[in-house]
Amino acid sequence: QVRFVESGGGLVQAGDSLRLSCAASGLTFDNHNMAWFRGKDRDFVAAITWTGEITHYTTSVKGRFTISRDNAKNTVYLQMNGLKPEDTAVYYCAAGPSNTWSVIPNDWSYWGQGTQVTVSS
Repeated sequence: QVRFVESGGGLVQAGDSLRLSCAASGLTFDNHNMAWFRGKDRDFVAAITWTGEITHYTTSVKGRFTISRDNAKNTVYLQMNGLKPEDTAVYYCAAGPSNTWSVIPNDWSYWGQGTQVTVSS
């Protein structure tokens, strides 16, 4: 059974930073690309290949957010700096096979339960 434990969300002020974590179990983590999505429409935020060598970001977070992973800990991270009120959302981690590289939520196989990020102005 695939399971994700997401953590790191919270209430912060504009300009602050947060680091989200998503710890996976029940899958071969280093065979999967990982991604972060946000909001009720599951908007794409960032993705990272199973090797960690390639990353991709939506335009609005480039230069502010950094996705990374530690395959030894089966964990993917999202470092969020310079947070803005428009970043407020529930953030979800997702896993897909190593040939998954898509901004479309339905293309990703497994999902976390989400963690709330709220940025006040």
